[in-house]
Amino acid sequence: MLIVLVALLDSCRRSESVQPVPSTSSPANPIDVSVLSVLPEHAYGKDSGKDKEQSALTAFIRGKLQGSHGIFTNLIETQQESESATGHEVLSESASLLLRYDVLSGDPQRFEQDWQTARQTFDLDTGFSYRYSPKQDKRYPVNAAVDDLRMIRSFYEAGKRFDREDYTRLADDYSRRFLKYNVQDGYMVDFYNEQAGERNSFITLCYIDLKTLALMPDGPDKQKLLSQMTGIVTGGYISDDFPFYHTRYDYKKQAYLTESVNTVESLLTILALSEVHLERPASIAYIKEKVKAGELYGKYSFKGQPSTDLQSTAIYALAAMIGSTIGDRELYEDSINRMQAYQIPAGQGELAGAFADAATGQAYSFDNLTALLAYQY
Repeated sequence: MLIVLVALLDSCRRSESVQPVPSTSSPANPIDVSVLSVLPEHAYGKDSGKDKEQSALTAFIRGKLQGSHGIFTNLIETQQESESATGHEVLSESASLLLRYDVLSGDPQRFEQDWQTARQTFDLDTGFSYRYSPKQDKRYPVNAAVDDLRMIRSFYEAGKRFDREDYTRLADDYSRRFLKYNVQDGYMVDFYNEQAGERNSFITLCYIDLKTLALMPDGPDKQKLLSQMTGIVTGGYISDDFPFYHTRYDYKKQAYLTESVNTVESLLTILALSEVHLERPASIAYIKEKVKAGELYGKYSFKGQPSTDLQSTAIYALAAMIGSTIGDRELYEDSINRMQAYQIPAGQGELAGAFADAATGQAYSFDNLTALLAYQY
């Protein structure tokens, strides 16, 4: 079976630590769909004082990182022959991040243009291809559930923000497709391989976008899906001492499988929980403490010890989104200020405005688009 190789989540393919599984049939705190708003409840980025930085980043992305098929995975081109996406290959991940930015920044024309590009590049019969290689003229026959859900979210948000019922109907249509191919017996999986007609047998916790699942059309199995996936996410909590989350849940083994704790993955999981008001106070307190100290590292052991001294733009961008989502302006501003340290200042040539490595010229789509989205949160 073909394995999805989204660059951000390569670590999901490895597993060493197997943890016991709590019951997922009755989550202690079910999602109250009636209180969810389609658009984010706060928008601290609107008055953050970072307009110049956001404009510089937008100019870099639109002028240097965007091509006719979408946003390049990396500014530096390659032969596009690697196992994971490189160079000017494009990802549905990037398209979905950009579409959400278009909505939150209130630009209906850009949204429609970027959607038409994404539709032509990624739309399959069974989902959105996670990756397209222009050099190989290859559209991969596999989707990534997290990116499909983010794409669907952008349509629901666009329908609300731009008062366009056609976008809401489109979101409903793609939701039904998602439920057909990426859900089985009320359990969501990472991907569906259109070519092989196969699903995988596990779910990566940070793929579980609970809010988008809650926004989908009502149906006989919707509550079952929400209940089971909420149980799997909340059951993946490690401990109050280290309040992050496991990587994935294997349905066949009925176990959480994690090699090491990837911070971006755990932050995405905490963001998803915060969007449906199920975040844990210990997680928020931990993130605030580490952001304040500038010590939010890329990977940790299960005991909460950093296994790298590397940090990243995306880590602090996601922390900012969490802050805004839960209504914590201090966390938002502290995180944005930490994120800002990675931006190349004006007057620095081709990389001006980018979140990039000035020494190597590497500028990755996920870092830049997550930062761009954080500016609008």
